[in-house]
Amino acid sequence: MKKHRAFLKWAGGKYSLVEDIKRHLPPARKLVEPFVGAGSVFLNTDYEQYLLADINPDLINLYNIIKEQPEQFVRDAKALFTAEFNQKGAYLDIREAFNKTQDPYQRSLYFLYMNRHGFNGLCRYNKKGGFNVPFGSYKKPYFPEDEMYFFAEKAKRATFVCEGYQQTFSRARKGSVVYCDPPYAPLSTTANFTSYAGNGFSLDDQAALADVAERAAVERGIPVLISNHDTTLTRRLYHGAELSVVRVKRTISRNGGSRNKVDELLALFPAQPD
Repeated sequence: MKKHRAFLKWAGGKYSLVEDIKRHLPPARKLVEPFVGAGSVFLNTDYEQYLLADINPDLINLYNIIKEQPEQFVRDAKALFTAEFNQKGAYLDIREAFNKTQDPYQRSLYFLYMNRHGFNGLCRYNKKGGFNVPFGSYKKPYFPEDEMYFFAEKAKRATFVCEGYQQTFSRARKGSVVYCDPPYAPLSTTANFTSYAGNGFSLDDQAALADVAERAAVERGIPVLISNHDTTLTRRLYHGAELSVVRVKRTISRNGGSRNKVDELLALFPAQPD
């Protein structure tokens, strides 16, 4: 099966881990993802149905618009991927327009544009909810037309909702499997912890998610797979799960200081029989 890339750039995207994740996902009719992000697992699996959630309303609006009107959206978005818009002034104007408008269609066009033209494809908001990623200065940002059309076709099997993970878990039914890709736990308790949607995912949240996952498996017979950094903390949080370590390719930076990526942990809470 050909691997399909997400049309968004995404910090912590799961494209490189898709094969490992698929190997550990139990068979089911429906895949539920409370932290869908860029959707690499959705795009590279084959379930009858999908329930895909995220707390970022801009992300979910974009997905629903591409699902419902892909041709028009691709045509309108393409108009922003020209040399005149690949300049710092134009980028800052669009970022300002994005922060001023509440129109879901306009915000979706600008969100895609900023994802490809902004620095490192980051998605970051300030305390007031304003998008604040700086201009990326790329030679020619890629326009992901084919990826969007593939997404739109696959989205016919998907429902996209903007909500917190507890709500998504409460919608899951027997016959589903849940895959969670939360904002990762810090590598040390002092590590600066980037927040994704303006509200950080704290250590308490990490522990609460582990509890919700275990309860879904034990009390409701719904298996749950969670990915996270492999640390002492995450191993303790997921002590009731089957743990697998995925070796991540390590990159050594040129100056000899090693830029080691940490191994990934896949924790499976298997469904308990009635």
